[in-house]
Amino acid sequence: MMSATRRSSKPTGQPQGYDLRRLLERRTPAVMGVLNITPDSFSDGGQFDTPERALAQAGRMIAEGADILDIGAESTRPYGGQQAVSAEEEMQRLRAVLADVVALGTPVSIDTMKARVADWALGQGVAMANDVWGLQRDPDMAAVVASHGVPVIVMHNRDTVDPALDIIADIRAFFDRTLEIATKAGISGDKIVLDPGIGFGKTPEQSMTALARLTTLQGFGCPILVGASRKRFIASVVASEPQQRLGGSIAAHLLAGQNGAKIIRAHDVAETVQALRVAAAIEDKR
Repeated sequence: MMSATRRSSKPTGQPQGYDLRRLLERRTPAVMGVLNITPDSFSDGGQFDTPERALAQAGRMIAEGADILDIGAESTRPYGGQQAVSAEEEMQRLRAVLADVVALGTPVSIDTMKARVADWALGQGVAMANDVWGLQRDPDMAAVVASHGVPVIVMHNRDTVDPALDIIADIRAFFDRTLEIATKAGISGDKIVLDPGIGFGKTPEQSMTALARLTTLQGFGCPILVGASRKRFIASVVASEPQQRLGGSIAAHLLAGQNGAKIIRAHDVAETVQALRVAAAIEDKR
């Protein structure tokens, strides 16, 4: 197993690992802003792949109300067509901007499926890990997360799409395996966030089923993250391109919040924050 002790000193004054207990006390879900510094992400590839544009976008999302920034340097686009990159290339992309993004003071999550990249980024002041394969793809990921003592987002994923699959049963079985891996590695349950993986290894109907039955995941006792932003299932209801799916994204995220999601991962931060706050204000009048 790789050593998880090789890390740089944490930048002075930066936030420690994100305290998930704060999520349980919020009236509205936390909003995680998506920062893709990639050339090929499905909806914004190439828009923020220079340090200047990436840093400007990070600052913009913070000003718009983002509680967390999720930075990724390798596309994990759920519909195929992405170009796999080495850990070295992924870290090279991150080196150009990560320190400046962390220095903005808002907790940062590293979106990577590679333990080596996560280990390096967490040593640079990143506060959370976000693994789109739920600790099940890279055998060293769980040990790295445990060694840094930070929270981890674990997402349900599949290599293939099976329309006949009971997707809720599959998600629950996947998370059972993930939590077993986490426990063996020494990751405490209060540091785990579950993400049903909207759009990943699922038909549009299965993605909507996962959203509709989100409450079935509450039995795991972990906060739930939902990232439905600009996903293709929206186009199965109303024909649209990724940049035209703001309305559908907000509809899905409002319902996710009503069904217990504690983190909403979104590209359009200002609109998402506004929608969640207005919904909460209306609910207060009941």
